[in-house]
Amino acid sequence: MPQQLEALLNALSGPPAGTQAVGPLPFAALLLVSLASSLAIAFLYTVFYASRATGSQVHRAFPLLGMSVTTLFICIQFSLPLSLGLLGALSIVRFRTPIKEPEEVGFVMLVIAVSIAIATFQLLFVAILFVAAVLALAIQRAVRMLHGAPAGGLIVVSLPGAGTAAGASAAVTALVRRHAPKARLESVAQAGEQTVLSYGVGRIGEQALLALPDDVRAQIDGAACDIFFGRPNAL
Repeated sequence: MPQQLEALLNALSGPPAGTQAVGPLPFAALLLVSLASSLAIAFLYTVFYASRATGSQVHRAFPLLGMSVTTLFICIQFSLPLSLGLLGALSIVRFRTPIKEPEEVGFVMLVIAVSIAIATFQLLFVAILFVAAVLALAIQRAVRMLHGAPAGGLIVVSLPGAGTAAGASAAVTALVRRHAPKARLESVAQAGEQTVLSYGVGRIGEQALLALPDDVRAQIDGAACDIFFGRPNAL
């Protein structure tokens, strides 16, 4: 019994068998690779997704997440008891705040996959995964552009009169498209004594953003123009 207790104490106090091969310098090098990879994935997020995102901007957590996952798997990959203990500990963790956008799940999984590959010294797999991820994102963007850029903003023009003539609506549409050429008429609604036209727009320049409301009010008496954007990097 004393020998078994001593063996248990040694197992708890000492590093797992095999981790001695990962010294401080190799461990620091792996952490640097993990940090660089996480920053690269965060850059991919901002390039391919942040300009149309309405989510939680989860890429800000990628550097810490990547290094944490790498450290965890370096520590547990040589020890089955530690692996089972970590599995039991994580099984009681519940995240109550949902991820707002499904695309963010893919980026989080990419960070985790890269971190695990780095922790298991599969650096070639990391390079191949990065190439495949960039290719997939580029193809997805090309397909999305073929179907038209998603509307990230909304231009709402209110015209006086419940039965506004079609000519006035056409004039407003031409005016809006002069400032935002890719604007799409989304809806026409009558609210009380007003006719409301809503246009979806993917991106609009700063000068057009400032000039459009003034032009609408100058050319159409009693008209009002409101512009809304629900995502960053829209200008």
